[in-house]
Amino acid sequence: MKPFNKISRTLSLSLAAFAMIIMFTGCKKFLDAQRQGGYDEENYPYPGGSGPYDQYILGAYSDLRSYNVHADGFIVATSIRSDDADKGSTPSDGGADVITMDNFPVLPNNGRANALWTGYYGMINKCNNTLYQIGTNANIVASDQIKIQSQAEMKFIRGYAYFMLVRLFGRVPKIDTLYLDPAQQNNIPQSSSSEIYSFIESDLNFAAANLPAKWDPKFVGRATSGAANGMLAKVYLTQQKWAMAKAAANLVMTSGQYDLSTPYAKIFSEEGENSKESIFEAQGRADANNKTAQGIQYASIQGVRGSGEWNMGWGWNTPSVQLEAAYEPNDPRKARTILYTSTSTTPGITMYGETTPLGLPNPRYNQKVYTNPGIRASVGDRFGYWMNVRILRYADVVLMFAEASNELDGADNIEQARVALNSVRFRARAGNAAILPDVTTTDQGELRDAIRHERRIELAMEHDRFFDIVRWGIADDVMQTAGKSNFSAARDGLLPIPQTQIDLSNHVLTQNFGY
Repeated sequence: MKPFNKISRTLSLSLAAFAMIIMFTGCKKFLDAQRQGGYDEENYPYPGGSGPYDQYILGAYSDLRSYNVHADGFIVATSIRSDDADKGSTPSDGGADVITMDNFPVLPNNGRANALWTGYYGMINKCNNTLYQIGTNANIVASDQIKIQSQAEMKFIRGYAYFMLVRLFGRVPKIDTLYLDPAQQNNIPQSSSSEIYSFIESDLNFAAANLPAKWDPKFVGRATSGAANGMLAKVYLTQQKWAMAKAAANLVMTSGQYDLSTPYAKIFSEEGENSKESIFEAQGRADANNKTAQGIQYASIQGVRGSGEWNMGWGWNTPSVQLEAAYEPNDPRKARTILYTSTSTTPGITMYGETTPLGLPNPRYNQKVYTNPGIRASVGDRFGYWMNVRILRYADVVLMFAEASNELDGADNIEQARVALNSVRFRARAGNAAILPDVTTTDQGELRDAIRHERRIELAMEHDRFFDIVRWGIADDVMQTAGKSNFSAARDGLLPIPQTQIDLSNHVLTQNFGY
């Protein structure tokens, strides 16, 4: 679709409105004050290669940066609830909302649970609004190809949002159209989990068939067919649809867009953002003039809690002693994941060679969100709003392929699972043949345990562990071993339906089991 050629110079109000939702940047997003891919009067109404629906589409993408989508509640519900992380900070910090997420049970009036509900449904509403505009707005001229691609982007984000909701809450309302009357939307009853999963699969399959394999670099962060297939693999895996999970993962692995060439130590740095390892990331940005407005409060919540230059955040989501003990000897991923702090006898050294001060509240912090000191100086800020959130990585897809293959039985599938598993271990050992030896077993049960171990270590502190132990059916044993004695998988595998939402629905919504 060719852009309109003659645009009135009286666009300043429209441009100002659009500027509030633009989020795409180049690789040097945290150093370059001019956003790449942004609108101006020369490329309005949309940059070449994109489409005329961006005024709606980018609002949905912007919600990926939302506090209620990928910050506070997200970290608490996906990581602090697991055995791999503790709340951190000081004992009372976060109050009952966060303390009960760590120690159980979570109460129906939990504010973080309600924030997640409203955050993901807010993003869904923006997707539905965009789909409505594509289908009904005759004032926007676009080719069928652009319309379908724009629909695919929104169905990818909507599918992801529902996948989060169904894993967090189970039965949730299926809202697949634009409701202009909020009261009408509040009275939609819950659909079963199986109905929600079918809807997610439909959205993601449409996205996979109609999204590009890659975008021009100025549109970094937009959904691709690889992202849709990778998310489909996880959706299928969660439901134990092994053959479908394997096939979806294989489409990503044979796409030629991704590989394991990015060193593990680099993946989580600012330099490693949107690398060949990256399948989908929520894009954060900051510079000296915009320290937070276009960023994500993801790294800040997990940043080292101290004073002065060591006041980098809240100090939440700290690696647990159980995770620390799970690493094989000399696994380099441990040092890239766990930042130890200084004691009276042992200095704590960051990945950038800084020595942490004595007296920090916690002995360990999440090193995967530790920010580059040079960028902190350039931005003039310590809180890391410029850091991306890695939503889906290539190694995750490879390990999903391994898990699905192993569950399908048969010698060929077992061998494919073992080869995939060992490819991740090969990257992790970083050329040191003395560590992380290849897994050689051909026993399905032993290989299953090895794959599960590898997922835990490779993806440590990356918001997968809780969902993994629940879908594997081992959550009760794992959490009891970790000392979380109040945990009961029958109840705590899902969060309670927020009481606020039940009340708003006039009790059309019903509570989950055990609450």
